[in-house]
Amino acid sequence: MPVSQFFLDMLCELLAPVGAITVRRMFGGASLYADGVLFALVDDDALFLKGDSTTAGRFESEGLKRFTYDGQTGPVSMSYWRAPERLFDDADEMLEWAQKALGVARAAYAKKATSKSKPAAKRATPRD
Repeated sequence: MPVSQFFLDMLCELLAPVGAITVRRMFGGASLYADGVLFALVDDDALFLKGDSTTAGRFESEGLKRFTYDGQTGPVSMSYWRAPERLFDDADEMLEWAQKALGVARAAYAKKATSKSKPAAKRATPRD
């Protein structure tokens, strides 16, 4: 089932304090960006927040699962975790979880950018 516009509009309003929220639809789902940084996915009107090794325990302790899709060679699990349903009834807690996800996304982006900017190691050239 594709993501409903109603659900996306509700998320944009709920998450607005995190930053300028933009939505990009993809493959029947959507990705959410705050100030240009991808921090959440939406699939079948379910919210998945960016996670890493520092936040995985928080999701796991609540019995939440990672976003998984069917790849060419089998299931592919991504670093986005289903948000607890209770967050939709508690705007303050939703913002806390979203801000944490955005922090994780920014750190991952910074790490990726740093690794791309490092110069390649020089190859040893044989001397004649």
